[in-house]
Amino acid sequence: MSAFRQDAGDLLKHIGGRDNIQAMTHCATRMRFVLNDPDAADVEAIEEIPSVKGTFTQSGQFQVIIGNKVADFYNDFEALSGVTGTTKEAVKQEAAKHQQNKLQQAMTFLAEVFAPIIPAIICGGLILGFRNVLEGVPMEMLGQKIVDGVAQTAADGSAVYNTIVDVSPFWAGVNSFLWLPGEAIFHFLPVGITWSVTRKMGTTQILGIILGITLVSPQLLNAYAAPEAIASGAVPQWDFGFFQLDMIGYQAQVLPAMFAGLALAWLERFWRKHVPETVAMIFVPFLSLLPAIVLAHTILGPLGWQIGTWIGQVVYAGLTGPVSWLFGLIFGALYSPLVITGLHHMTNAIDSQLVADFGGTGLWPMIALSNIAQASAVMGVWWMTRKDEKENQITLPSAISAYLGVTEPAMFGVTIKYVYPFVAAMIGSGLAGLISTLSGITANSIGVGGLPGILVIQQPYWVWFLIAMAVAIVVPFVLTLTFKKLGFLTKSKLDFNIKF
Repeated sequence: MSAFRQDAGDLLKHIGGRDNIQAMTHCATRMRFVLNDPDAADVEAIEEIPSVKGTFTQSGQFQVIIGNKVADFYNDFEALSGVTGTTKEAVKQEAAKHQQNKLQQAMTFLAEVFAPIIPAIICGGLILGFRNVLEGVPMEMLGQKIVDGVAQTAADGSAVYNTIVDVSPFWAGVNSFLWLPGEAIFHFLPVGITWSVTRKMGTTQILGIILGITLVSPQLLNAYAAPEAIASGAVPQWDFGFFQLDMIGYQAQVLPAMFAGLALAWLERFWRKHVPETVAMIFVPFLSLLPAIVLAHTILGPLGWQIGTWIGQVVYAGLTGPVSWLFGLIFGALYSPLVITGLHHMTNAIDSQLVADFGGTGLWPMIALSNIAQASAVMGVWWMTRKDEKENQITLPSAISAYLGVTEPAMFGVTIKYVYPFVAAMIGSGLAGLISTLSGITANSIGVGGLPGILVIQQPYWVWFLIAMAVAIVVPFVLTLTFKKLGFLTKSKLDFNIKF
């Protein structure tokens, strides 16, 4: 008998039977359903199933938290129910037909564009972090740095020590080689975005890739060199006789690629409807791609760059301005509630913009700290219920998952359900965020969340990040125990259900 067959059968029964399932799929930790009659699902009975860590409804989807073995559970459920699963895209589209407003649709679109490229960005962040150790961390044990026979000193007269690449040809070669994938991930990010947009929109993906390449082609002035070239009047141009067009690339830019990808997708959809099928293969790609490229380099690219710059400047001002402590406190405290609403997806685009404009992001470290705070609040609940084997099946796996950056089991299975741990996590995360902004903690890019987040933190900020991590670990744990002892919010248990 399969490991989850009994639990899968119980879920099928309590969810209302196979006739109540309109569509289903699964993600990393959850079963996702679109139900014909959501009220037919017996939530209390479902949450009593041993394999189930919690349930919630979001964006029209009834989601059942299983944990890291959700794929095995899904296979048993599919075989037992006779319901054939579909893709996450189809489930989301089905749920969105009647559930999402325009803002939620926009946030969902943004999330689904970034989701396929986040693994590459995380990989790139780790690469940059490793390169930072190789070339950016002076070590006294490697001796004082010598240039042209002269020992190097800092402005205060202290010795400047060698880095690993200064003394090791092998690691210097590794450092240089690693820039190959690093550049591919970050400088050529628009290619991934335009591809992902066409994938999401159901249009021709190779055209999206080609469009992205035209935004970062070596023929163009690199975006990083553009400000200096503009100031000196040395920007190369296409000369059309009666007008000229600047040849500027959009390396690492998010919104120009997003706008260009949308233009390509909309044009392709339009021409598919109006070009006869007999010649569609010839004319639809040409009439879609070429105008999209023109729009990208005349209107959409400059517009997207300007909007992205404004957004980045506003967030950067919040992170580094005179009230940065308040920004960090508020963002740190409210990030977890943002996850509930789905608005947290917009932070991926903002992080990418900050990396492009300022060489790093101060926003992402607070997200990693929020993950840790949620995990620590769950550990507080575990400590109080550690003799309850049934509760341990939920708390321990949820805490481990959150410490590794996946917080849904922790939030929806424990902290939100009991309320007071969620508040404790918000307070701890807010204090950690305050420390993060006051000390200027900066990450190379988006990275692995939770405790492994330190791997993408820029080296000068490691000590401060460790301090912020300690706060995110200790404060939620202690407050969870304290709130329980004082009876603060302990009678506010929720059957959490997000209906939008």
